[in-house]
Amino acid sequence: MGEPPLSRRRAVNRFFVDGAFEVGQRATLAGADARKLTAVLRAVAGDRVEILDGRSSRFMGIVRDVGRDRVEVELAALLDEDQREGSLAITLAQGIPKGQKMDFVVEKAVELGVQRIVPLVSERTIARPEGRDGKVERWRRLAKGAALQCGRARIPEITAPMDLDAVLALGTAHDAVLMLWELAEPKPLREQLDEIGAGCRLLVIVGPEGGLSQREAEQARAAGAHLISLGRRILRTETAALVLTAALHALRGEL
Repeated sequence: MGEPPLSRRRAVNRFFVDGAFEVGQRATLAGADARKLTAVLRAVAGDRVEILDGRSSRFMGIVRDVGRDRVEVELAALLDEDQREGSLAITLAQGIPKGQKMDFVVEKAVELGVQRIVPLVSERTIARPEGRDGKVERWRRLAKGAALQCGRARIPEITAPMDLDAVLALGTAHDAVLMLWELAEPKPLREQLDEIGAGCRLLVIVGPEGGLSQREAEQARAAGAHLISLGRRILRTETAALVLTAALHALRGEL
């Protein structure tokens, strides 16, 4: 019979679940995921879905029980490892911008393959999240939605906001720390990276509107960070983060 025409093929919907699972176990989808399956997709017992657990294991799941707010899925088979994550592990420490710009950065950085996003509170940060304003939880929801949309195998971590001292302390777990600074020498990015000898685990630091101060740049350099430039034009904070992320993946041959 052959494969059905493209117009008749049905994509398998993908869902993330917390925890570690094995073939034969059942995973429970609740909340918005359950409502999507029942109210939007009209799932019934026997339908197939793809499940990714907290270890980024991919399973072919079979819907077994459908309730109003909960859907039970049997994990029928382990699928091949997803190849969409790539070899470059980027942690993006993004200076928190005003308004909804951080939403945009989170969504697009996830699409571009960033593995962790750290909201950075620096000297010139104006928009400082409060513990109860719900912004971090909103960014985590956006990260999950973006990961699902672009077919990633894991949801990037969105940490609690950190100051520069805490961000620089993360550098020990990375091969190189790259700080974007508008006063750094404007050289081609490939040349700068060749001089640094950056590996696969990169911590990228981007300031908020107004950039990072001279004192912060000196602090970062003293901690081992490399001050780099994206050329002679000064980019908006949300543009700079995404341009650098895309360029790093492109230079690695992953974009």
